[in-house]
Amino acid sequence: MRVLTGVGSTPLSGVGTARWYRPEAGLTLADRPDSSTVDGDAELARFEAARATAREAIRRAGARAADRVGEDEAAVFEAHEEFLDDPMLVEDIETAVHDGTLAEHAVHDRFAEAIAQFEVMDGRMAERADDLRDVRDRLLRALLDTGTGAVELGTLPAGTVLLAERLTPSDTAELDPDAVVGIATVAGGRTSHAAIIARSLSIPAVVGVGSDLEALPDGADVLVDGEAGTVVVDPDEERRAAASRNASPAVSERVSTVDGRAIEVAANVGSEAELDAATDRGADGIGLFRTEFLFLDREAPPSEEEQYEAVKAALSTFPSDRVVVRTLDVGGDKDVPYLDLPQESNPFLGSRGIRLSLGEHADLFETQLRALLRAGAHEHGDNLAVMFPMISRIEEVTAASAAVDSVAADLEAAGTDYAIPELGAMIETPAAAFLADSLAERLDFLSVGTNDLTQYVMAADRENDAVAAHHDPLHPAVLRAIDRTTSAVQDADAWVGMCGEMAGDPALTPLLVGLGLDELSMSAVTVPAVKQAIRSTDSAAARELAAAVVTCETRDEVTGVLDLD
Repeated sequence: MRVLTGVGSTPLSGVGTARWYRPEAGLTLADRPDSSTVDGDAELARFEAARATAREAIRRAGARAADRVGEDEAAVFEAHEEFLDDPMLVEDIETAVHDGTLAEHAVHDRFAEAIAQFEVMDGRMAERADDLRDVRDRLLRALLDTGTGAVELGTLPAGTVLLAERLTPSDTAELDPDAVVGIATVAGGRTSHAAIIARSLSIPAVVGVGSDLEALPDGADVLVDGEAGTVVVDPDEERRAAASRNASPAVSERVSTVDGRAIEVAANVGSEAELDAATDRGADGIGLFRTEFLFLDREAPPSEEEQYEAVKAALSTFPSDRVVVRTLDVGGDKDVPYLDLPQESNPFLGSRGIRLSLGEHADLFETQLRALLRAGAHEHGDNLAVMFPMISRIEEVTAASAAVDSVAADLEAAGTDYAIPELGAMIETPAAAFLADSLAERLDFLSVGTNDLTQYVMAADRENDAVAAHHDPLHPAVLRAIDRTTSAVQDADAWVGMCGEMAGDPALTPLLVGLGLDELSMSAVTVPAVKQAIRSTDSAAARELAAAVVTCETRDEVTGVLDLD
């Protein structure tokens, strides 16, 4: 038995048969011809054709990923398409081709420069090199008229542990989680897009194992422990038994802290396909049902009936648990072509979320509300809750509530069954955090979206790797915004939850319990670990921990108090 160490990406374990994926095997370039023999116009035409082929493949991959793992995780493919149109890349490639370089060599050379620039950077910036590789390889496959490598990722046999130098987001989105029991890569990091997609697919993964992994042959017996960050070759029976127990660690019952405080642990869902994963992992309902998936990858908005059926499916999947539906949250980094959203210089600070629903797309909002109120009359509709995104003013809550009342009156007049669900607001802006007490007086609940809250508190675009170090939910300013929100709800008849990535980190569970959150919602794969963390948390100790953390002035102080160093 041999143990290799890397970085755990998905907190699960799996045992299976190793199989190497070497996509570079089909991307060997021929020798460069003399530049005088190259037909520049023909090569430019080949390059443009390859871009068109790659663009179509990226869009297909994005649609497939959105369906399987959710819109947020699939957003990386929009960035991939932008690489195809990056003027610095395209113009340099066209210049090289014009000067007598074959298109495939020009693509290889220019992308190699860009990849090298990213690789010398730190953290998430370095991991974006994999996104460039993804786009480069699509272009090269189109130019060389080759497939995706010796291994067809979508048809791997059951019990496969996939080994690779690295995996791109497209590679990972192809995988069948029912067949692939583990992933191990030589390179890569936990925050790479491929690792994020692996977590969404609930595939055990260890990345950044290093060159020792390359010695493993096809057919080796391998255990991947994504929690410990280890790859075990020829595991003994004890290790196998532990992995088997960990393979389905769902905690189906609701959990409480050591001293009996109940905390709801729900799942974030970005497509109907994710509902089963949420139940399999023991989620206590849905804390964030992203309705955007109904609006994307189509020519026109979904009908009222389509939306009603989607929400009804979620309620039927969790007949005894709360289902929190977020109304349409587009704009910012989420474009819907047929809606003709405005082109803004700073879209994250522009028309998005509730601003669009109460403005130029009030008709879509009304249709969605009709579907939601009708779903409220479904046999399990008592569990439905609806929350409005991007709230920053009391007037928005007043207007949204008035829209709900207006739709209810219309349904009443038409003799259509309906029920008004719990209503809530996302706490994503500093304004909402400052107004949390006033919001709680008017609504049934608040839900902290830490991804956007961090972005706005820290003035750091969550998609901009240049300011990735600033986008940190453990910064004292973000933690104080959360504390202000939970403190404001204590004297109101409302509950408060969290549906950002922060909620799914079991190392932070005691802090979140101490801050006073009633509900935590996360990717389904982390539900069991968070439930276990809640069971071992004492509320009084957690409150002391939170009180100490919110007095910190730097991130280092926070991690010191939390013992995360």
